[in-house]
Amino acid sequence: MTDLFDRPDFFTRHNGEKAPLPFSSAEYDRRLSKLRQIMAARDIPVVLLTSMHNIAYYSGFLYCAFGRPYGCVVTQDGCTTVSANIDAGQPWRRSIGENVIYTDWTRDNFWRAVAKLVGGAKRIGIEGDHMTVSARDTAARMLANPELVDIALDTMKARMIKSAEEIELIKAGARTADIGGAAIHAAIREGATELEIAMAGRNAMETEIARAYPDAEYRDTWVWFQSGLNTDGAHNPVTNRHLQKGDILSLNAFPMISGYYTALERTLFVGQPDAESLRLWNANVAVHELGLSLIKQGATCSGITEELNRYFAEEGLLQYRSFGYGHSFGVLSHYYGREAGLELREDIDTVLEPGMVVSMEPMIWIPEGTPGAGGYREHDILVISDDGVENITKFPYGPEHNIIDR
Repeated sequence: MTDLFDRPDFFTRHNGEKAPLPFSSAEYDRRLSKLRQIMAARDIPVVLLTSMHNIAYYSGFLYCAFGRPYGCVVTQDGCTTVSANIDAGQPWRRSIGENVIYTDWTRDNFWRAVAKLVGGAKRIGIEGDHMTVSARDTAARMLANPELVDIALDTMKARMIKSAEEIELIKAGARTADIGGAAIHAAIREGATELEIAMAGRNAMETEIARAYPDAEYRDTWVWFQSGLNTDGAHNPVTNRHLQKGDILSLNAFPMISGYYTALERTLFVGQPDAESLRLWNANVAVHELGLSLIKQGATCSGITEELNRYFAEEGLLQYRSFGYGHSFGVLSHYYGREAGLELREDIDTVLEPGMVVSMEPMIWIPEGTPGAGGYREHDILVISDDGVENITKFPYGPEHNIIDR
């Protein structure tokens, strides 16, 4: 190892002791074994992971890029994260395997570290949906022009089936989202701002995560609480708008536990909604309940979508549907990750299997100036097992609970 004070291109330095990871060593061994089976089947001697979600999934380390590249090199007998010197020893402490630190002293030191780890391999697995054109060009130049083989689809399929440990964590996230939802519900009142209500939900969730997971890292838990016109988009940011009587509201609580995302989303009103708003809300609730009944082992994503589209069409509302009816859960957030093969959309024919975790979240948005204007959305999380389907979201939905008159 080169001495640190020689300003090396990269180096290894363990700092402190290994920290508790989100999952057991056996769980990470299972994941890496599955990846190595994929590598053997496709004759890929080494894989370079670069996305936040895959590096976290296979190593336990969730990086913060801030414009720098990160990686995880997996061989048949090794798993090594490659991280920037700005993070010091934390990537080693928070990963299951080894770690190499690269420095900023010379451009492309990340790739010099990767080159050392891949050992001149002529065939390297990459994430084609994450590696940029610029990074691909640099990889070709710095790694002696190897054949780069896309393994993104393989890793996504592997992540789609959750282990018992993952499902336990996801259930804890759903419970935490319900706690955030209750805090948001309690904070809603005429005159309050979206921001102060969102803060109440976020604080409640982070407090619960710290209680339940005292050894975890705490970051990225958030709330999108929207009102009035701001409800038209599912991902609209929080503003300082004051709630008014008659407002439609959208509660969106997102606890993050060690890179794992869960969600609670509900439609609410400040005071009694008008007749058309109530009709639209009830129609979306009916689609939500129909969707919950359709999620089961053997159903297809596209088949569920077709049934729900038919209902919206019969109500004259299909043109107001704004996105797919649900998606997978696991290592993902608004910054990273997506298991696109498990989304409830017309173009996804995936068959639902035990171990999959999916949401049911129909949404319609009615344009401003139209009676009942606003966005209507409900969201539950379902776990599919050999024994059936469990809805792990408990916070109530619909007009009976979510009309708030204060």
